[in-house]
Amino acid sequence: MLDTSRNDLIAGVVGSGTMGRGIVQVLAQGAMQVKVFDTKAGAAQAARDSIAQALAKQVEKNRLTSAEADAIVARIEPVNSLKDLAPCHVVVEAVFERLDIKHELFKALEDIVSDTCILASNTSSLSVTAMAAVCRKPGRVGGYHFFNPVPVMKIVEVIDGVLTEPWVGEALIALTKRYGHTPVLCKDTPGFIINHQGRAYVPESLRILTEGVCEFIEIDRILCDAAGFRLGPFGLMDLVGLDIAHSVMESMYGQYYHEPKYKPCYLIPMRVAAGLLGRKTGRGWYTYTKEGPAPIAEAPIPSARPTSVWVAPDAPSLKALLVKLGAKVESGAQPSADALCMVAPLGKDATTCAIELGLDATRTVAVDPLFGFTKRRTLMVTPITSHAMRDAAHGLLGSDGVPVSVINDSAGFVAQRVVAHIVNVGCDIAQMRIAAPADLDRAVVLGLSYPHGPLAFGDALGPQNILTVLENMHAFYQDPRYRPSPWLKRRAGLGIALTTPENEHA
Repeated sequence: MLDTSRNDLIAGVVGSGTMGRGIVQVLAQGAMQVKVFDTKAGAAQAARDSIAQALAKQVEKNRLTSAEADAIVARIEPVNSLKDLAPCHVVVEAVFERLDIKHELFKALEDIVSDTCILASNTSSLSVTAMAAVCRKPGRVGGYHFFNPVPVMKIVEVIDGVLTEPWVGEALIALTKRYGHTPVLCKDTPGFIINHQGRAYVPESLRILTEGVCEFIEIDRILCDAAGFRLGPFGLMDLVGLDIAHSVMESMYGQYYHEPKYKPCYLIPMRVAAGLLGRKTGRGWYTYTKEGPAPIAEAPIPSARPTSVWVAPDAPSLKALLVKLGAKVESGAQPSADALCMVAPLGKDATTCAIELGLDATRTVAVDPLFGFTKRRTLMVTPITSHAMRDAAHGLLGSDGVPVSVINDSAGFVAQRVVAHIVNVGCDIAQMRIAAPADLDRAVVLGLSYPHGPLAFGDALGPQNILTVLENMHAFYQDPRYRPSPWLKRRAGLGIALTTPENEHA
């Protein structure tokens, strides 16, 4: 096994583009000698110069001393050929994402480096096992997936191929800790951890949009304000680029043999063809100026108020809110003839609730109870809810200044169904043993900036609540996309946390 604590550790990096340059910088910051090779003449030296400039800015901000920055740059050595990487203890490739190119590189490196040198790939989408298959010693090949920008994104996926020997993953984990990043170990599967988990947030939001539930801006508002995401799914697509986002969605869908949970959306190819790619083209879902996305005004709060409100008996938190807002809340088992009828379901739409409870659908609305009512409230109407009742409910819910999003009927509202989908995909990842529960959650928080990892998110909202949302959505849509994961069903049934590893109590 490689001793990653040794003072004379030498790392090599092949490829000095954006990712390669970042990898070189963090390795050098970990007190390693780093040899950099690029087939393009002068590119390795340019990378060293760029790193020196980036570190100088850190010195200006008092995040590094001049001596520390100089020492880091001094450890970076541009080299002129692959043969110069012969002394390296580990070589990380960050070349073009094509399997044939990586095959040629690894075969060439095997004739240069020692038999104990680790060959690591920064691939984000290719199989580590397939890369290693052409090597004389496939056991020393592992995945080492960084995220851009590498110095800022403190997460690295360490991927075990089918033939990767255990000491390789152990060494890469120790190496990652040496320069202060967080390593997470995972199996060689499509998307690894982070890109796999990312197949829930955007695709389900697109599904909501195609159903005409509400406009994209409301989806972003609900998921940021109510569910706590830093960036809404449509803002995220604009940041990444719709062309890239669509390519990843199609790739994952294909690699998992058309798993319904990862199904892409027909809206995106048309927008890509129109050049609406996001920030890089100035227009995507949002329109961008130098100051950022052009603001989109919210609908004003109506002045109307209901004369009285009847609340479903299984919605005590909603009833408490309405009392606090000064509403006249009826206490009868059935609503009076003129009352606004309000329900607060999990995974059901307003129409289904009205039918099940025998309510007048023209007077029925639903409010999402799962995320509380402090940041944003989601109000859902049936297809025949009267405008007067809709406006009265909107006016009441927004009377204390908390913003309200009004949406059309949707089993699971917006935040319920998106977050339940995220939790469900995370449970599948855990069930497939792609990563340990703690590594899964850690990777998602650091790599995707979600407010919680998928399993911890489910625990925060209640595993049984998430299961109820999915079961009700599955019953309504009859779509295998919403079938609950075995990991979720078992833990919800046992009343234990989703973050509980397998056989923890054995």
